[in-house]
Amino acid sequence: MTGLTLVGLLALAVVVVPVAGIVSSVETALSQLSVARVEALVKADRPGAPRLQRVMDRRPDIINLLVLVRTVLEASAAVLVTIVAETLVEPTGWAIVVAVVVSTLLIYVIVGVISRTAGRRNPYSLSLRAAPAVIVAAKVLTPFSRLLIRVGGLFTGGGALKAGPFASEIELREAVDIASERGVVERDERKMIQSVFDLGATTARTVMVPRPEMVWIEQDKTAVQATRLCIRSGLSRIPVVGESVDDIVGVVYLKDLVTRTYDAGQEARLVLVSEVMREPFFVPDSRMLDDLLEDMQRDQIHIAVLVDEYGGTSGLVSIEDILEEIVGEISDEYDGSAVADIEELGPGSYRVVPWLSLDDLRELYEDAGVEFDDDEYEDVETVAGLVAFELDRVPLPGAEVDVAGLHLTCEGGRDRRGRVKVRSVVVTGPVTGPATGPVTGPVRSEVPDTAGPDTLSDGTDNHHTTGEPDDRQS
Repeated sequence: MTGLTLVGLLALAVVVVPVAGIVSSVETALSQLSVARVEALVKADRPGAPRLQRVMDRRPDIINLLVLVRTVLEASAAVLVTIVAETLVEPTGWAIVVAVVVSTLLIYVIVGVISRTAGRRNPYSLSLRAAPAVIVAAKVLTPFSRLLIRVGGLFTGGGALKAGPFASEIELREAVDIASERGVVERDERKMIQSVFDLGATTARTVMVPRPEMVWIEQDKTAVQATRLCIRSGLSRIPVVGESVDDIVGVVYLKDLVTRTYDAGQEARLVLVSEVMREPFFVPDSRMLDDLLEDMQRDQIHIAVLVDEYGGTSGLVSIEDILEEIVGEISDEYDGSAVADIEELGPGSYRVVPWLSLDDLRELYEDAGVEFDDDEYEDVETVAGLVAFELDRVPLPGAEVDVAGLHLTCEGGRDRRGRVKVRSVVVTGPVTGPATGPVTGPVRSEVPDTAGPDTLSDGTDNHHTTGEPDDRQS
């Protein structure tokens, strides 16, 4: 091999490796981009943003293409280095060793480390600059990359890959967990995101108001009677029945009742519920919550009637019930009275909310010298967590524990879905001073434990009260 040829091969290798590094940087940068932020750049008239948006529309295909180009360039660089090494190094065995070492160092350092780091640090600026070249390359080379992917699919037996950065819901869940561990996503935000995933595996039957707890009204009752029922039950929407609860003929809205009867005078007593009610929205009780939420949003429906496999009424579900599966309990003006987070019952005795922090509990008995071992209770943050830690299980109403000289008793009952929940914890400990009455603090909304299935009062929850038809209409 002549000296001129050797110099040419070295020059070509010097060019190929940096080009492979540039391709690697663009590949890494594109994988880091947010679709929402790119759309924001387009709206802000950022130069080059429309072209970048075109790239994002085909991101999976383009990333596959860039991987192909990078692989070809890396292989070419390795071949060039091997040819040069065989010319300069004797014997052939040592030449191969030198070629492998040099190729590995060049490709790993330049393509694998430097280039990828640059792509991660400046993903948007780099992608904006590279978008025009990427679009041109995609027009020319995409058919080849797709062909190779199809050939590979023949050996693996797999179908087409999903068009997205995450191949499955499991990967996306894991990404959320990692983001939470790194502090990018707060704990409450992580819980909400996971709850959104769970909607696809939760049936409407799980969150419905069961048939025995429904409040309903007959279609031959008057609008005035329906208004009274809404006021007494705290409901804004009530199903209307015909011959029986299995014959739901409509849903009456409080705002429709008020609109129809407010200025009607004496004629308001002649308006029947059947004249004001709306068409009911029926769905199977086995329908998944994510699909049901989409249907209710699309049709602007606030309450759905669930039917079982035999066509009978199994319960009701409101859009609020579905949203509570994501964000937790939503309290409104009908959800009960306000209760202080800390209420002093007597000397050394307090009623506290389950989520009261351990630090706040410690402050209540600071004068009595109550302390919690930081090492033992390192992962405990709330009073409910303290009880659960001592019991080694989820606490239920009536559970009692003794810890650090304090006696804790859980109080509660069933919530508006019939689930048993701890609503408060009574803490009894050393007397720290004279009783001073209720302690001022943040308030919470709580349904009284005495409210039962036959209660019709302003303190009951939406869609969760029952009663006999005659009693309800009075």
